[in-house]
Amino acid sequence: MEPAILVSEVGPRDGLQSISAIMPLEAKKAWIEAEYRAGVREIEVGSFVPAKVLPQLADTAEVVAFARSLPGLVVAVLVPNLRGAQAAIEAGAHKMTLPLSVSETHSLRNIKRTHDQVLEEAKAIAELIADQPEGARPKFEGSLSTVFGCTLEGVIPDAQILRLAEGLLKAGCHEVGLSDTTGYANPAEVRRLIRLVHGAFGEEVLTGIHLHNTRGLGLANALAALDCGLTTLDASLGGLGGCPFAPGASGNIVTEDLVFMLEAMGLSTGIDLPALLKVREILQAALPGEPLYGFTPDAGLPLGFQPATQAAA
Repeated sequence: MEPAILVSEVGPRDGLQSISAIMPLEAKKAWIEAEYRAGVREIEVGSFVPAKVLPQLADTAEVVAFARSLPGLVVAVLVPNLRGAQAAIEAGAHKMTLPLSVSETHSLRNIKRTHDQVLEEAKAIAELIADQPEGARPKFEGSLSTVFGCTLEGVIPDAQILRLAEGLLKAGCHEVGLSDTTGYANPAEVRRLIRLVHGAFGEEVLTGIHLHNTRGLGLANALAALDCGLTTLDASLGGLGGCPFAPGASGNIVTEDLVFMLEAMGLSTGIDLPALLKVREILQAALPGEPLYGFTPDAGLPLGFQPATQAAA
């Protein structure tokens, strides 16, 4: 059965880019395979950025090649520009995400591009994808970063958010996503912005969201997104991650806690929670001293816990 909610693991990209330690390639492979064996079916495995910018992700092409060997796994990557998209296509990624920060100050800090320049890159990437053979065209998402607020600019006007969402869709993105890059979101704002985008462009163009747990509202915000009909939620094993170019933007949602919440609510994720909890051992061995977060791993599963995925099997 298809899972009710797709939990997209972003730790190998968003998590690793935010810490100074460099995880060995073999450990990355072990991490990705262990999550795949636990039932995770979409993993953002890296980012095609220059190695001098993010040496932690310099081996992304090799990681993509390995991840593609796992049947049924959607291999996702982040690309900052056309050059990154070309590398992603050469490597064989199934999905690529182009970040467009609705805060132009953050965009310049993050990928050194103005809004108009990013939209031009999006158009060029869409044309590149269209030139690929049918069946070999990766899904193309434009991510509206800092959409709930920016540590550098503060609140971003709705009109600017809608203008940039429209620009990404007109450029050729298959869909847009909302990203709480700085951890500013709250449930009311999550509902409001999802409804704003759905109302302007239709529900089919926005199905996923990337949330941080910076102020402890990650799971509450995830629930708000579910209430609005979103079906894809990003999370990071052990809560690794943030954004190195946005001051104070710490903490992705913990994959283990998110999966527990969804399964306890009766929403199937297709993920074996005990198997997922064991994956932390790979991170602990490969990243000694790096803090890992999560309430479910510390507390364990409740007596008599019946996950929705098991009931649906």
